[in-house]
Amino acid sequence: MMMKQRADLNKIKRIVLKVGSSLLADKEHGINTTMVQRLARDIKVLHDKQIEVCLVSSGAVALGRVQLGWLDKKLSVHEKQAAAAIGQPMLMHAYQQAFSELGLVVAQMLLTKDDLRHRRRYINASNTSKTLFAAKVVPIVNENDTVVVEEIKFGDNDSLGALVSTVVDADLMVMMTDVDGLYDENPVENKNAKRISTVKKLSSEVMAMAGDVGSSFGTGGMISKLNAARISTKNGIAAAIINGLEDQSLMKLLDGKDVGTIFLCGKDRHSMHQHWIANLLPVSGKLFISNQAAEVMKEDGKDLFADQLLSIEGEFDKGECVEIWDEDNLIARGLTNYNLEDMHKLIGVSSEKIESILGYVDFLSMVHSSNLVFLNKD
Repeated sequence: MMMKQRADLNKIKRIVLKVGSSLLADKEHGINTTMVQRLARDIKVLHDKQIEVCLVSSGAVALGRVQLGWLDKKLSVHEKQAAAAIGQPMLMHAYQQAFSELGLVVAQMLLTKDDLRHRRRYINASNTSKTLFAAKVVPIVNENDTVVVEEIKFGDNDSLGALVSTVVDADLMVMMTDVDGLYDENPVENKNAKRISTVKKLSSEVMAMAGDVGSSFGTGGMISKLNAARISTKNGIAAAIINGLEDQSLMKLLDGKDVGTIFLCGKDRHSMHQHWIANLLPVSGKLFISNQAAEVMKEDGKDLFADQLLSIEGEFDKGECVEIWDEDNLIARGLTNYNLEDMHKLIGVSSEKIESILGYVDFLSMVHSSNLVFLNKD
């Protein structure tokens, strides 16, 4: 379903609920069992109402930090992997215990971005989740931190929640954190800051309201939540930010009460092909163009041509994903029609000269508009 207003929340049938590390882990006891039990009770209530829930849970690395006494230490990749290996079974044991007391079965799904880039693995993850839902099981998803490296990491579990929402075909993605929602200004610095109840469009003005500071345990601040909301809503899935420290906040949200911030879906939805390019494919290089060329492409939906290129970075083959930058910002991602070596020869060249320079011509453009996705376009 496409949610267009708060009143539509009572029609929700499937939710992805992402819970942040700041709610699940504390420095003294490791796991916050009170929060885990509250989540289990809330999800049980939703199950009884025939609402399916996929839980995206942070906390594995944070729990491992506590166990190892690494609270204030900056961790290397391998130390994060070790911490996750310790924390993940602790986290799942706590969930299994809390849910089983209420008669619910939980299942663990560990994912990396690499799993979602490959169509077969993406479909396998989707089919597994649907089978679990049909069996009345609660899927609990986390990034596979024990093996993940920089190239295949989601970056934060807000993004993971948004991507999982597409995998499981959710109606709503809820980010449960330790703040009340999005504010027009920093509420810590300005007591008169106002909570934004509903966001109809994630414009540059809305994005500018976010800071970039996460909690002591988490990796994602408000900007990561807005980026996740953008991914979710672009794929036709509404998103919300609520305060998990407030009891019954999830129930109040689904009852249509004015809590948190909800992000509605617009008309400019991504196709699955565009979603793949914008959010999943690894980036192999960068193409730089002028601000003027960028404006023409945005307004007219045109291809990227060689005579618009100013410079190139990276190493890529034909068909690989590259970022496209104007003189100031990252503006788009797309799939290349030529490899790096050939494209270097074509910088600033008009299309009719391609064959005389390369000895062949496959395409008149460097990136075709059908394989081009603009990012953060208002």
